[in-house]
Amino acid sequence: MKLYNYFRSSASFRVRIALQIKGLDYDYVPVNLLKAEHLEPGYAARLGDALVPALETDDGHTLGQSMAIIEYLEETHPAAPALLPSDALGRARVRALAQTVACEIHPLNNPRVLRYVVRELKADDAAKTAWYRHWVRNGLEAFERQLTLLARERAQAGLPPSVYCWGDTPTLADCCLVPQIFNAQRFDVNLDGLPQTMAIHAACMALPAFQRAQPSACPDSAA
Repeated sequence: MKLYNYFRSSASFRVRIALQIKGLDYDYVPVNLLKAEHLEPGYAARLGDALVPALETDDGHTLGQSMAIIEYLEETHPAAPALLPSDALGRARVRALAQTVACEIHPLNNPRVLRYVVRELKADDAAKTAWYRHWVRNGLEAFERQLTLLARERAQAGLPPSVYCWGDTPTLADCCLVPQIFNAQRFDVNLDGLPQTMAIHAACMALPAFQRAQPSACPDSAA
């Protein structure tokens, strides 16, 4: 497999985490977003949206969108460690957490959106940063509230407290959360008052899979 990605892209980071958790070998192909390499014909022709990440499968297909890629990896390599629980309710809970990040937080703070805010809406740098911090903080507060409700649900069902977003192994939700926290830290978002969220982030980052996937471990991070 080949993963076309950018070291600082949180969507790419999600897929790298999943690949590492699954123990899957892949070729790392850097696509520099700052140099608009994703818009060059050789890359853009692979995908309708010309974004990162893109996964070239062993049988020659190219997949886009990080969430679809991770679910593909889960379905084609279902053996443990699994990224989704075995029960329907657990899978729904994990997907809801993951989508809070991927669908609610990340789109509002994608570089394309921030460039539009600056270029078309004439926001200065301070206003752009305030926009970013507001929506990330707002989304992470919602994530924390979900964790509180899930902790209560697990307790009522007689299940042990979760170490990660759901249970005692990382899931799709953790693959999404950790990159979002990295981005929040880069932009000095206030992360106080999110004890469950930050405890999960710390638990994840203690694992070799997350350490190997992080931006500073990527070959293009020094470019």
